[in-house]
Amino acid sequence: MDKRDTRVRVRFAPSPTGHLHVGGLRSALFNWLFARHHGGSFLLRIEDTDKERSLPEYTNSITEALSWCSLISDEPIVIQSERAAEHVMVAQLMLKNGRAYKCYCTQEELQQRLGANAAEGLGYVKYDQACRNTEDRAGVPYVIRFKLPDTIQEVVFNDLVHGDIVFNLDTLDDFIIVRSDGTPMYNFVVVVDDASMNITHVIRGEDHISNTPKQILLYQACGFTVPQFAHVPMILGPQGNRLSKRDAATAALDYRRQGFLPEALCNYLVRLGWSHGDQEIFSMAEAISLFSLKEVGKKGAIFDMKKLEWLNGMYMRSYTAQDLLHKIQHNFNQNFVDRFHLWTQEQLCAAIDLYKERVKTLRELQDSLYILHDGPIIENLVDASRSLAQQVQVQQNMQMFEKKLMDISDFTKPALERVVQEMCHDQGCKISDIGQPVRVALTGVTSSPSFYDLMCILGKEETLNRLRMLQKA
Repeated sequence: MDKRDTRVRVRFAPSPTGHLHVGGLRSALFNWLFARHHGGSFLLRIEDTDKERSLPEYTNSITEALSWCSLISDEPIVIQSERAAEHVMVAQLMLKNGRAYKCYCTQEELQQRLGANAAEGLGYVKYDQACRNTEDRAGVPYVIRFKLPDTIQEVVFNDLVHGDIVFNLDTLDDFIIVRSDGTPMYNFVVVVDDASMNITHVIRGEDHISNTPKQILLYQACGFTVPQFAHVPMILGPQGNRLSKRDAATAALDYRRQGFLPEALCNYLVRLGWSHGDQEIFSMAEAISLFSLKEVGKKGAIFDMKKLEWLNGMYMRSYTAQDLLHKIQHNFNQNFVDRFHLWTQEQLCAAIDLYKERVKTLRELQDSLYILHDGPIIENLVDASRSLAQQVQVQQNMQMFEKKLMDISDFTKPALERVVQEMCHDQGCKISDIGQPVRVALTGVTSSPSFYDLMCILGKEETLNRLRMLQKA
């Protein structure tokens, strides 16, 4: 296929019966990258024909997650339930052409002939084609069954990930395409919609492989062009099991709430099942240029939360303070800046630059900045001061350090460093003997960025206030 084949049309077709799963987001991402790589079109279809379980809030959640990750449909979103008239028309045409037939068998009749499993759907039992040649029964409820062709023994297709896959027709029967209440079955309605949308490639999870032979038969029976199929491996938990909430958040928008960047999440997901050498970090432009289904693996990919956090941290460190401030406000907390009314924009950006080297998510960055701005709570200072009390000369050092800071007119990092070095020389102590209690005074914890930088951000007056609070705790 030519790299810039504008005929390429792919779709992502989620069901609004729940929030968008990270596995679904990765399928959308693979479709989007494939379309962009070939200069084709990426489309979105909401498959809402499950009337009982489909909810508007799930549709909104799905589109919001895709928008957050900039995976936008190139054409108006298709709502499957709004296409019911075409589904009915195709089903009726199949009846007319003898490609399908009405089945009047009741649950009781199926149970009597084929056993309880067939009637109750508890196991696969082939339908016995009892109604294949039955005349119409006016007023009697019926389902519409696809008439399995008698002229072929197997369905073969070349999967763009797994290679040739063969299904023997002995494993299939005259399956139902329209229920007795008139609603279409999944495999039938998907085929009609994909054909109507001129979909050229169906890229989806490998759990759909078993649906493919039925769909190919339906394409052929309706005279539609059969698209190419690519079934990508599942995302697995650390133990090789299907990813669950115990292993990681499964809903895509949960990662936004946790403070992950959409570009980092997409970068991570595209590497789950696809690779380009040992490269780990890709811009979207690079991913578009390099993406190929040939490099999608056949085995399930293990979801590693620590690796995602590492990657997200790498992205955060690559951005300026202004970039991160914008991302916090527009992707995580739009009221973030309101908390910092006592600070200048310069102070806030300096603090962001200082902490972005130590955090992995926007939430961690936000929480660290809140602590620095608001100051440690008194309970933390009391606990920390008890621990510090065991160190020699802490109180004396802090009193002396406070006095020296009061005498500084040039409250800059070089001046602060000189003061500490002089104290260490005069008192015979180490820098950490001063730095650790200062960190506690400023943030409430012993682990923090450079205490010189923290003092410069807070300023002379606030630094002195916090040092005095520690001594009183």
